[in-house]
Amino acid sequence: MCGVVGIYDNEEVIGKIYNAVLTIQHRGQDSAGILTYNGRYHLKKGNGLVRDIFDQGNIARLRGHVGIGHTRYPTVGEGSVEDAQPFWINYPFGIAGAHNGNVTNFFELKKELFEKSHKIINSNCDVEVILNIFAEYIERFKSQEITPEIIFNAVKYVYKRVKGSYSVVLHIANKGMVAFRDPYGLRPLIFAQNGNGADANFAFASESVALDAMGFTSHEDLAPGSAIFINNDRQVFNKVLTKKPFRPCIFEYIYFARPDSNLNGINVYRARQELGNKLAKKIKKLNIEVDVVVPIPDSSRTAAIEIGKVLKIKYREGLVKNRYIGRTFIMPGNKVRRKSITHKLNPIRDVFNGKNILLVDDSIVRGNTSRSIIQMVRNAGAKKIYFASYSSPLTNPCVYGIDMQTKNEFVATNSTNDEIAEKIGADIVIYQDLKDMEMAVRKQNKNIKSFCKACFTGIYPTNDVSLKMLEKIEEERDIIREKQENNNEQDNS
Repeated sequence: MCGVVGIYDNEEVIGKIYNAVLTIQHRGQDSAGILTYNGRYHLKKGNGLVRDIFDQGNIARLRGHVGIGHTRYPTVGEGSVEDAQPFWINYPFGIAGAHNGNVTNFFELKKELFEKSHKIINSNCDVEVILNIFAEYIERFKSQEITPEIIFNAVKYVYKRVKGSYSVVLHIANKGMVAFRDPYGLRPLIFAQNGNGADANFAFASESVALDAMGFTSHEDLAPGSAIFINNDRQVFNKVLTKKPFRPCIFEYIYFARPDSNLNGINVYRARQELGNKLAKKIKKLNIEVDVVVPIPDSSRTAAIEIGKVLKIKYREGLVKNRYIGRTFIMPGNKVRRKSITHKLNPIRDVFNGKNILLVDDSIVRGNTSRSIIQMVRNAGAKKIYFASYSSPLTNPCVYGIDMQTKNEFVATNSTNDEIAEKIGADIVIYQDLKDMEMAVRKQNKNIKSFCKACFTGIYPTNDVSLKMLEKIEEERDIIREKQENNNEQDNS
């Protein structure tokens, strides 16, 4: 999962785009980058957090009224600085871009571009493939005026060849900015405009909070399979290019997106409230004796408050979070995650001592976090620990941009709730029902008939995910993970 931002403005954009990438830091902590344009491209990117990559010197040279920003955690490649986004190519015209998602046929396209078009893809970042395929179509018209129709046909050409999930923002030097969303709308992308005519400013972002940070007061979601092109005269062209079933990722609302974001006409905070409401009704039927409801910060707080309210049970903040530790779910390698968990949270003993505790989390993925927290709470004196997840059991790999790509990672794979409870050390584990989970999220937008729930069901909406592909991805990720953990051990030795 990554975060992407694009802005086409009437003034220097670096201040706005820097603020925007800070607001989407939660979507990726491995690397970040900003590219600007003022007749030439200026680029700064690196590994680490936004605040550590950019200093006064490189911010001063990022000049221009056009910018693209990105935060990344890797799902393809090893996450080296060469894979950090944005990317740009110099022909035709000069095209720069960044994306959020995961191209499932990346390695096949990389090989094909070299063998048939003699183009070297110099990274393991899938946006470089998207850029080159888009450019391959534009090349045919390099001596003509680049019209909206040519741009839209280039996006169709990408749709024809690129599989998986992708929300893309591109800039074509001296031609304009184009953004598009994959045919199923798996990954979010939002468009905003301030003003009209020659004074108009435009922006795109993965989440609405980034648009808020740039001063855009209203916005709209790009439709799945659609593109928006803004030319140099600041004319906006919008077109739906293909019709597939809309399948936005439900995990955005469960964990990834910020609660103050709106995605696909759904406010994330209200979705999590409703998830808590649904789960509370299920817990109520169990007739378990609970003294205190405690969230595992931060994403589960909204649902936990609602659970406490519905059950009429005290809600308490029992786990204090170290704000300087990143999101453990998206950290590379299990050993790093386990080590980070012990530094991330500390219990308030008075909240837990001698009480039956209902711990609420957004999900249980590998079980590392859950197991460590439960042990921490037991050590703080809890009598019983009931562990509630406001999502259903995660059991299947995600191939669309979330780093859980091997089936054997999931604690819930081929396990009953009692077996999961034993694995993570809880007295009882309670999961949200799949139907209730989907109903809770789509309550605000009934036009969404269904979400991508592949990580819960094993049903992949793009219909191009084979067992062979999953086995290959699993093999590649195991190799990468082993390298990451070996590197981490060397760094700590």
